[in-house]
Amino acid sequence: MSDTVLYETEGAVATITLNRPDALNSFDREMRADLAAATARARADSAIRAVVLTGAGRCFSAGADLKAGFKTGEEVERIVNEEYRPSLVDIAEMDKPVISAVNGFAAGIGLSYALVCDLSVMGENAFLLCPFSTIGLVPDGGSTWLLTRAMGHMNAYQMAVDNDRLPAARCRELGLANKVVADDDLVQAACAWAEKLAGKAPLALARTKQLMRQAPALSYAGAITAEAALQHLCFDSADCREGIAAFLDKREPRFTGT
Repeated sequence: MSDTVLYETEGAVATITLNRPDALNSFDREMRADLAAATARARADSAIRAVVLTGAGRCFSAGADLKAGFKTGEEVERIVNEEYRPSLVDIAEMDKPVISAVNGFAAGIGLSYALVCDLSVMGENAFLLCPFSTIGLVPDGGSTWLLTRAMGHMNAYQMAVDNDRLPAARCRELGLANKVVADDDLVQAACAWAEKLAGKAPLALARTKQLMRQAPALSYAGAITAEAALQHLCFDSADCREGIAAFLDKREPRFTGT
């Protein structure tokens, strides 16, 4: 990795920072590759139990770096599938919670990275923006799926075609953010939340994430069946035995992820 993405760890928490502040953390080829390396690293490291994703400087990310230039639609399709998709899927599928800490604004494919995370904290003056139709494009990076799932077809379509800024408070109301905090407290609040989650049972968090991610594709009866299967695995784990013992002993549990 170069310095377009920073990867830092403290205890069981990894913080991934998009680091092209002079370009508003817009994505060029190098940053796409560096972010893919960072998410793969976090996904593979069993010592990491929670991840924070944020941006350096004035914003989370302004999206793709249009100054870098694209020659053809075929090239754009390849970039989305081969250079963006790996890190987006890593975030969605890694067996640990990922929290986006949205400073300033997240726009374009930056919006997708903010929303694909499992949880989100926004600065009080931050906003989300889906500007694609202003330049004759459609939302990408899975944002059509993410927005529709979070706030329904009408609100999602309106956001995509009106291209209006969605302030943090409104994002909270629509289910696009969990918490809104003072701008200066943003990263600290996200890291504190990540540290809290890192102390919980890793298998339970991972399997809850798995169930939540697949829930929209299941029937109600199918969800019960899927929950029962993973509950079986959790109940037979050392962490479950430790959690029950700690509850009965009135002490804090010591989870190992086994």
